[in-house]
Amino acid sequence: MKELVEYLARALVDQPEAVELKTTPQEGAVLYELKVAPGDVGKVIGRDGRTVNALRTVLQHAAQKKGEKARLEILDDRKPAAPQVLAPAQP
Repeated sequence: MKELVEYLARALVDQPEAVELKTTPQEGAVLYELKVAPGDVGKVIGRDGRTVNALRTVLQHAAQKKGEKARLEILDDRKPAAPQVLAPAQP
């Protein structure tokens, strides 16, 4: 399963050597965390999330065929780690 996700992700991005996939067992399923180069995140997500949803569908059906459950998450390093709280302006 891991090879399938890596193969599809590498085919989508401009920097295939930067593709990293981490698997974690989680509540009766396997969580796949996909990390790509910052410039390739948009290519993996696609317009309105269509590409990532298609990847998730392929992964879920392949896992179901083996009697397993799987989830796919895209790790995005571009997002800030925590929202910044701004202090109110002083008059």
